[in-house]
Parts: sequence; C-alpha cells; structure tokens
Amino acid sequence: MNHDIPVDQLGPQGEIMAHAIDACVHCGFCLPACPTYALLGDEMDSPRGRIFLMKEVLEGELPLFEASPHLDRCLGCMGCVTACPSGVPYGELITSFRGWSEPQRRRSAFDRAKRGAILKALPAPRLFSAAARLGQYAKPLSPLLPTSLKSPLDLLPEHVPAMLDLPRRTPAQGPQRARVALLAGCAQQALAPNFNAATLRVLARNGVEVIIPEGQGCCGAAAMHTGARGEALKLARTNLAAFEPDDYDAILSNAAGCGAGLREYPEVLRGLPEEAAARQLAAKVMDISTFLARLSEQGGLEPFMPAKKPLKIAYHDACHLAHAQAIRAEPRALLKLIPGVSVLEVPEGEICCGSAGTYNLEQPELAAQLGERKARNVLSTQPDMVASGNIGCHTQIQSHLRRQGSPVPIHHTVEILDLAYRGEL
Repeated sequence: MNHDIPVDQLGPQGEIMAHAIDACVHCGFCLPACPTYALLGDEMDSPRGRIFLMKEVLEGELPLFEASPHLDRCLGCMGCVTACPSGVPYGELITSFRGWSEPQRRRSAFDRAKRGAILKALPAPRLFSAAARLGQYAKPLSPLLPTSLKSPLDLLPEHVPAMLDLPRRTPAQGPQRARVALLAGCAQQALAPNFNAATLRVLARNGVEVIIPEGQGCCGAAAMHTGARGEALKLARTNLAAFEPDDYDAILSNAAGCGAGLREYPEVLRGLPEEAAARQLAAKVMDISTFLARLSEQGGLEPFMPAKKPLKIAYHDACHLAHAQAIRAEPRALLKLIPGVSVLEVPEGEICCGSAGTYNLEQPELAAQLGERKARNVLSTQPDMVASGNIGCHTQIQSHLRRQGSPVPIHHTVEILDLAYRGEL
C-alpha cells in the first residue's frame, strides 16, 4: 500500500481505512452522487474531499477538529459507492474512521447529552415510544424552540400508535415453504408497528414460518455510523447470540438500514473472535423484498386482489437498499404483481431523503433541505401513494409531505402487499 498511515496503530479497523483510501483515484464520479455536495458545492463536503481529509488526519498532517465538520455532514448514504468506478468501499471507511476518531472528539456537553439520549432511546422501543408520546405534548411549543430541539418534534407523526406484542412464532399457512427469523427493529416498533404485523401476515400467507428470536436487540447501525464503536460491538454480540443462522433459511429485515447494519457485522468485528460467526450470520441476512421476490420466482406468491381503481405508486429507493445492498428491482417487481398498480419513478431517486439514521436529528438544517427536495420530487409524479422500505425514510418523507400540505400517504412495500391481500387497496 502506498501510504503513510500508521496501520499498526489504528486497531483492527486500520487496514479497512488504509485499503479504502488507497482505492480512491480522485476521479470525481462521486461528486454528483453526493447529497451534501449538491447542496453546498464544497469539495470538502464530497466523498473525494472527505477521503482526502481522513487521509490527512490519519497521517498526522491535519488536526481532527479541522476535518470533523465536513465529516459530520456526511450522511453515509452510500450514493458514492454506487457511482464509484473504482469500487472504493467508502461506507466501510467512514464507519471505521468515525469509530476510531470519536473517542478523540471534544464535543460540547449539550452535544454529548443529545447523542447519548439518541443512542439510549433508539435501541429501546418502549422507551422510544414513551419519548415520542411525550414529544407530542411538546409539539405546540415547536416554533419557539431552537432547530436542534425543534426537528425531532417535527418528525413525529400526528399520532403515535400503540406498540404490538409480537408473537415469538407465526406458523405458515398451508404447506410450509420456508422457515425464517425476523429482526423486529427498534424505532419502527414504536412509530410504525404495522410494518412487522404486515410482514408476518404476508409471509405466513405464502407458506413461511416466522420466528422472532428472544434476546435479540438493536442491529447497532446507529451506533456504528455515529462512531459509538463500543456500543455497536455490544449490540452485535447480543444479536450473534440470539440468532442461530443454521436454524433458518434466511434472517429477514424489513428496514433497509437494519438489514445493511446486520450485513456490516463482519467489518465491525474484523480481527475479533466473533468475526467468523458474524460472517455466517451476514450471509443469511436478506431484505423482506428480496426474500418475497425469490419466493415469487420459485413457485409464485399467493395472488393479490386487484386495486379497487388504477393506483399510481411512487417508489422511493431507500439508500441502504439501493446503494448499500444493491436492491432496486425486487420491491418494484412485487408492487407490479398487484393488478391495477403502476409504479412511478421519482426524479433524483438516487439522492438521499435526509433521514440517514440519526442524521436528521444531528444535522437538521441539511436534512430538512434534502427532505423538502425529496418531497417535491415525489409529488412531481402525482402519485396516489408512496412506497418505501425503511422506517427512517418513511418518517422523513411523511413529515415533509405533510409540511407541503400533501395528503398522499406513504406505506412500507410489504404493507401495500398486505392491503392488496385483504382487498383494501
């Protein structure tokens, strides 16, 4: 490797960072794919610029505090990974760098408290639900609050639904075609519990037995991507103990960010005793849309009832489906199986909506600009409904559609399939 990065001093993630930095040829293909570069037009707020900054910091040529503002503005959306002709593993680089650098950061007491509260509440669905319900009482005060406190309140839905008690086992209906484990998720259990309920109904209807393993927890993606490496390792180890890959045909996620997070375990645990187990688990992880699409190819799905009238659905590509997992065709193909449904392509569909895990809480101004831009592009297609495959995108887009006065509803892809099965579409 041609670099002066002290790999041996950087811990198990050092080789990941050095390899990624060496792979970049600074061609610039990533610039138009980067949301922050599109908004700010600053080279240092592009992937190419951030790679240069990380290299300079690791080589001791630049103080961390000078690079940090630009690195903090990275959404981690992986749009640059799709655009890169050299295959730079930018996602592994930014995650590893944040994990290495965060212990060295000097944050204000307010920032430390805010980040701590986010990382404590997000992985705990009942705590998150309680906080969301409390936040609804504070919403009337939102215009009086600073942006850092106002933005979480603005993202809350008008009604926080009751959480569901999920069954540990949902039997297959009819002949059993597969047995899967489901990651229940965190925030979506509080904000959109029907995602899981619809997932269980659709899978059971298609002959799939679903197990929700006891002892599972948060996937750790939020901790990984904000540099809380110790917490990410703890959460990863919890799930390695809860899921037994050999017991299932697949380990399913119905949240793009969570599925990508599980698939990142081998990088997070690289060089540690659990690395082999992490690779075994990651190999079984599959998004719900991919699993259902494969069932459709391997004998078909139970036929859907036609939509009551021609229905135009704008499909939003969640970044951690389209870019991190290269899943684009499967959700569209599933929606097109419903008679009477046409799927619309959203302009600038490859650009992040601004949710990006905790980004819309930590960088609310930029996130709001991206959310507004996404909502405008969605509405330009004149849809009857919006489909997405990630709770963060769902919350962000729903909030910005509402701000623009639009009544267009947004649903998870599997919710739409469930509505079609029940004749309610």
